Amino acid sequence: MNKITERLYNGLVKENPTFVLMLGMCPTLAVTTSAVNGLGMGLTTTVILALSNAMIAALRKIIPNGVRMPAFIVVVASFVTIVQFLLQGYVPSLYASLGIYIPLIVVNCIILGRAEAYASLNPVIPSLFDGIGMGLGFTVGLTCIGLVRELIGSGKIFGFQVMPSFYEPVTIFILAPGAFLVLSMLTALQNKVKKHMESKGQKTKIGTGCTGSCASCTSSCTSKGGEA
Repeated sequence: MNKITERLYNGLVKENPTFVLMLGMCPTLAVTTSAVNGLGMGLTTTVILALSNAMIAALRKIIPNGVRMPAFIVVVASFVTIVQFLLQGYVPSLYASLGIYIPLIVVNCIILGRAEAYASLNPVIPSLFDGIGMGLGFTVGLTCIGLVRELIGSGKIFGFQVMPSFYEPVTIFILAPGAFLVLSMLTALQNKVKKHMESKGQKTKIGTGCTGSCASCTSSCTSKGGEA
């Protein structure tokens, strides 16, 4: 259970793919014009990430090393196709809003990165929860960006009007430049929170990818017994 909790915490906080690792920026900036779009893209990616991680972990001893990446792409593409058909059949409005960014999940660097860095090296259950954790972290990131952009850009949250009638929407926030502005502001905010936690002795590793297993680590980071 500790391992499962650690994988969830890793994806949601320590190595959040949106605000810490800065992965998957294409859908992050493109589809977050509203909170619904951000939530929909995040949950779609979470399902695909969790299922592909589990499948790749189950096949990790069968897939030849020489065709590792093509095999990963085939697995991910299979789940993307299934999810795409389900969205098209049952949530057509969301399918239309996300558009081309659904099939582009196949080459999303978050999914391929977790397949290569974690799922291909670990058992099924930890890999499944690693995918869920990273996917939820991605979902939180996209939803937060969508919330801010929608609120400032149109005065709404999840399509419901929350700002008073005299509020004048700042439309730049639902345009392309607004995505960069909101992403930078939220990233700066989470960095400030982490620095505040560190100042109180609650240290966090930001975006290092460190698993804490220094004995088997091949990197040359300074945390390995002072080695440079």
